[in-house]
Amino acid sequence: MKTDSTTKLYEGMFLVDSVQAATDWDGITAVITNLLQKAGAEIVALKKWDERKLTYNIKGKSRGTYVLTYFKVTGDKIQQIEHDALLTEQIIRFLILTADHLTQADIDKPTPLMIAATLPPQPEVPQEPERPRREPGVPSIFDEPFEESESSRRSY
Repeated sequence: MKTDSTTKLYEGMFLVDSVQAATDWDGITAVITNLLQKAGAEIVALKKWDERKLTYNIKGKSRGTYVLTYFKVTGDKIQQIEHDALLTEQIIRFLILTADHLTQADIDKPTPLMIAATLPPQPEVPQEPERPRREPGVPSIFDEPFEESESSRRSY
């Protein structure tokens, strides 16, 4: 087996539990940082990408927070990172891709969460006024039986 000694840029997307990310963000970033540093990776960027509803429950979770990382490491260490990520309870899913084609400007682009934070608040949509309800005991035109008259019958 040939070992790759050249350092490449990789993009890692880690899915973590939203509740845990909201309550202990520093702990989540520490887990991911330690995971990468254990393999000798140089972390270029680590940021919260977004928090979203999952299409289906994963490990009993219906929402997840995506953590986007860019790091430099030799290719032979990727398998170790993937193995350690599988064993880490805080990481629900992950994906690691090569990112040598990306520039620093691409890495620095704002995430959907950053963009949403800069948008002005959306105006509240006015709700339709509640229709008045008929009080009990008050007669209505719909309470009377419909009697069909000669004029209401039509032949087609």
